[in-house]
Amino acid sequence: MINTYLPQIKSGQSNQFFLMAGPCAIEGEDIALRIAEKIVTITNRLNIPYIFKGSYRKANRSRVDSFTGIGDEKALKILEKVGKEFGVPTVTDIHESHEAALAAAYVDVLQIPAFLCRQTELLVAAAETGKVINIKKGQFLSAESMKFAVDKVKESGNEKVFLTDRGNTFGYQDLVVDFRGIPTMRAFNVPTVMDCTHSLQQPNQTSGVTGGKPELIETIAKAAIAVGADGLFIETHPDPANAKSDGANMLHLDHLEGMLTKLVRLREAIL
Repeated sequence: MINTYLPQIKSGQSNQFFLMAGPCAIEGEDIALRIAEKIVTITNRLNIPYIFKGSYRKANRSRVDSFTGIGDEKALKILEKVGKEFGVPTVTDIHESHEAALAAAYVDVLQIPAFLCRQTELLVAAAETGKVINIKKGQFLSAESMKFAVDKVKESGNEKVFLTDRGNTFGYQDLVVDFRGIPTMRAFNVPTVMDCTHSLQQPNQTSGVTGGKPELIETIAKAAIAVGADGLFIETHPDPANAKSDGANMLHLDHLEGMLTKLVRLREAIL
């Protein structure tokens, strides 16, 4: 299914950005389908290539009592159902090499979390599934250094790779985005994405719950489009305050259409 999108989103070959969006974590079938239906309606109207995003399991949590998932197979089957019901590709993140084949049986794109982008065994295992691989740039790495992550995937026989920027560590409890990284990573001839929500996280809070600045999501998205990002990554939820994961930096689902409409106009203006 993702192959129908690839010709449209190859770096520098599309007149429109693509979107990876959905809830941080798969919380249940009903809410996943509801979110997907809303976003599909919006992206169809705006002619935005769309990939549904949802983590089947959250491995990187601050506290041991944080929500991690509803069960691996149950969540993966929901992702599969979303893809089939709405005819869109799906993406989920993996954390260990043995998860690659498991997740690849249900989704179209495997995502490598930022903290794990240097894990060679994980990148190779993901590449060997033949799926599209989305690698998030580590908060601790320069854009230039992501060339080596791309090389690991391509040298494993897989040319289908994206890169996603999600900001850089700034002190202990904040992130900043260096927008020079977008053209730098696009120069590797791979689609380059801006994660507009995780880049606004405020990690390592004393409460053990990550904070965020969702009021700046549109600002990050506009800047990313202005510097030529091929795609945007946005976590969204109909009730962020009660979301089971990362609610502090998710976009309210009701705000998505208005923001994307502005971004489409911005994209048209800079071409």
